[in-house]
Amino acid sequence: MSDIHTSQTPSTPSVHTDRAQGLVSMAGESYPENPFEFFQPLIDWVGDYLDTETRPLTLELELIYLNTSSIRAMMDIFDRMEEAHAAGRAVKVRWTYEPENERVGELAEEFKEDCSFPFVIEPRP
Repeated sequence: MSDIHTSQTPSTPSVHTDRAQGLVSMAGESYPENPFEFFQPLIDWVGDYLDTETRPLTLELELIYLNTSSIRAMMDIFDRMEEAHAAGRAVKVRWTYEPENERVGELAEEFKEDCSFPFVIEPRP
């Protein structure tokens, strides 16, 4: 599966995957008009990576805002990572946010509570 390189728009985050590095990065706001169309390629990429690669997978997130549909899509990705972690795979999330944006920090904490894999939440200095 090819890497994904999507530029940020006013309603969608940038998304970049790097299969060789085992890295997914997302940054920006997420309230796409068609969440399935936007997120399904990323969900498929993560699933394919976890099914075919043995290297660790890291998600680096700098998300500012997520609507309900985006939260659901992220839950699908985290659920897939949780399954891989339970099977012995090395996966982790690193979520950086602006300290003034307490709501995003709280959302990240809520996601973290449901994950047993390493999930680091860092306010940006």
